[in-house]
Amino acid sequence: MQTTELDPGVSLALSDAENSGLKLVIANKNYSSWSMRPWVLMTAFNIPFQEIKVLLDRDDTAAQITHYSASGRVPILLTGEAAIWDSLAICEYLAEQFPEKRMWPEDVSARAIARSICAEMHAGFRDLRSAMWMNIRARFPGRGRTVGAQADIGRISEIWEDCLAVSGPNDFLFGEFSIADAYFAPVATRFRTYDVSLGPLLDAYVERVLAYPPVAQWINAAELETTHIAKYDNYPDPA
Repeated sequence: MQTTELDPGVSLALSDAENSGLKLVIANKNYSSWSMRPWVLMTAFNIPFQEIKVLLDRDDTAAQITHYSASGRVPILLTGEAAIWDSLAICEYLAEQFPEKRMWPEDVSARAIARSICAEMHAGFRDLRSAMWMNIRARFPGRGRTVGAQADIGRISEIWEDCLAVSGPNDFLFGEFSIADAYFAPVATRFRTYDVSLGPLLDAYVERVLAYPPVAQWINAAELETTHIAKYDNYPDPA
């Protein structure tokens, strides 16, 4: 999806997105894992939307976000009738509005498992988030390997192995790309940033996700961003 910058904090998707009625408020692509999930999903399933970018860690960041939602958090999907301020709720809304796109697996049991692992990702893995924050441009090999983060990596590996054992070693988690893969795409970028090796099967899955065109498009845009946030760009040396 091509974009054009309107001002330092806003970009607008071109073509029929201007008439779609959907607007997605996101933060910096380099740092915002939550923003990445619905953006990748909407791009993957060809859902037109206008992109509004609010840059993090600025004096007016909070004011810009609360202009769209009192939650004070991104992403936010503006539908013309409502502001949806939770990434999983956004994905569920899109799946309901565009059922023909089959964003969840068709099989009932697979769909329940997909929802379960997305909910687990949504609510958990706090040690991984705090020790291995998202920074697509950076490389912090070997950093962040706290006991808690290692446990989270182990659990994510278990989830992926279980899904790929059913879907196939060369597929996404449920065969075709789905909400579940969009939900774990930011984790794939983290594993590249921190040089986490999981073994051939899972490393290959990470590479498939990173190479998937909508994900690669997000990564490319993140690498082209010029905004730097020092607290995320510099990993402190061990004491």
